[in-house]
Amino acid sequence: MTDYARTIDRKQFLRGDFSAARPVLRPPWSLPEDAFTDACERCGDCVAACEEKILRPGRGGFPVVDFSHGGCSFCAACLKVCNGRALRGDSDHPESAWSLKADIDGDCLAHKSVECRSCGEHCDVNAIRFRLAVGGAARPLLDTERCNGCGECHAVCPVRAIRLAPAKPLKQAV
Repeated sequence: MTDYARTIDRKQFLRGDFSAARPVLRPPWSLPEDAFTDACERCGDCVAACEEKILRPGRGGFPVVDFSHGGCSFCAACLKVCNGRALRGDSDHPESAWSLKADIDGDCLAHKSVECRSCGEHCDVNAIRFRLAVGGAARPLLDTERCNGCGECHAVCPVRAIRLAPAKPLKQAV
């Protein structure tokens, strides 16, 4: 993986997108970006098949994930209808769907002493728990090992303090 905060790929450069603010989120079981854009036929079948309605056509007609409408249930409907083979994987193992992980930023209401536990209440894998704080609101604790990147937490966050991005690889010792 690359550091998305600092680098841009060739396609972003050619489009004039120099912000590199965040990566494009592709459907679950997507091939790596270059292979995905080569294999995807932009037919829209995965968008139509998505039971949670979180897939939508993105730039160039390629499907993207929009977690503002809900989370992924890993139903694999998109995987089953992909004729271009841009989506490949084992639907029996949702953990293989992608490497997305949640990240809670400083805009979280709990960090501003406002009681809110929406994200934890919607996390089916209990990746978000809360630590009680003396004289303040309970603070969220995110267990990235448990997080499956479903996006339910992002969808319910009233201030959109949770974002999902590809997990950063561990730095190897030199």
